[in-house]
Amino acid sequence: MPMDETPEMREEARSVAYGTGLIALDIVFPAEVGGTVAAWAGGTCGNVLAILAYLGWEAHPIARLNGDSPSEWVREDLRRWGVRLDLADLSPTASTPVIIQYIRRTPTGGATHRFSWACPDCGASLPRYRAVTAGAAEEAASRLRSPSVFFLDRVSRGSLILAAASASLGAVVVFEPSGIGDPKLFREALSLADVVKYSSDRLAGGLPGLDDLERKPRLLIETQGRGGLRYRADVRGRGPRGWRDLRAFEAPVVRDSAGSGDWCTAALLHQLAGKGIAGLEAVTQDLLADALRYGQAAAAWNCSFEGARGGMYRTDRPVFDAAVDRILGGHEAEAHGPTPPSVPAAMASVQGFCAACTA
Repeated sequence: MPMDETPEMREEARSVAYGTGLIALDIVFPAEVGGTVAAWAGGTCGNVLAILAYLGWEAHPIARLNGDSPSEWVREDLRRWGVRLDLADLSPTASTPVIIQYIRRTPTGGATHRFSWACPDCGASLPRYRAVTAGAAEEAASRLRSPSVFFLDRVSRGSLILAAASASLGAVVVFEPSGIGDPKLFREALSLADVVKYSSDRLAGGLPGLDDLERKPRLLIETQGRGGLRYRADVRGRGPRGWRDLRAFEAPVVRDSAGSGDWCTAALLHQLAGKGIAGLEAVTQDLLADALRYGQAAAAWNCSFEGARGGMYRTDRPVFDAAVDRILGGHEAEAHGPTPPSVPAAMASVQGFCAACTA
């Protein structure tokens, strides 16, 4: 569990990640009737940065948190993991997105989940994502310090300004789109990115315009759910550049698969991108395959817990490391470690996060 930093911890946490995109409050309704409803910082970008902080990185979300109740919960949770919030309240600020997650058990003992943007009490729409403006991004870009990674999951002029600035400082630019959005901005994001990871479910037709780009991403990853992933890489000019397949690990226990893609991304970056673009350029095919397998093992481990980052509240870092090592070695990992459960305060209702309910 996170504690006050020691000098040794500060020395280890030299890799720096910045990111902008979906940073939300996740409100998770468990599968068990009467179970504890919990709230965590979430969203793809929020999860990836929080996980990197858990893995020892210095992580900075670039966002528009405005001080509303959801944003304060997000801040509290991110601070718990040592995430830096110096760029998290850029002007003009905006309401923090709220996402409701419902977990359900399957007849075979597994789990499924669905997400909703509607208040479960009154049905009103909950706040959606709003991008950092171009003006705020220009100001934030001047405050970037030695980034190893810049992560984005939504395209906007502001996110591209930040990506270009980070690239000029030697960062690995990582683009994880959930959809295309503006085709022109999407194409520009592809041309800036070094790593692109996307889901075959969300972008079934692949990445439009990719083949026409002069500068293409060094690494493409297409995730295929329980089928694993496939990847294509230009790695030091060695080895075949066609698609390669990696089967998924069997999860020890499946309580919830939400957030597993975020664990795969963060764990992969932890292995490959800690030294920025210079480190990525030095990666071999074997090291790349090992890093991807590490990411897949972290994703499998995550399925043992409810919530996108539930395992962070139930285990400490040494237990996580040991569990991932066991999965990589082909052994079943313990679903829980010895650390007692520690989750955010339970909520009897989500009314405090719905403007219609509190009006």
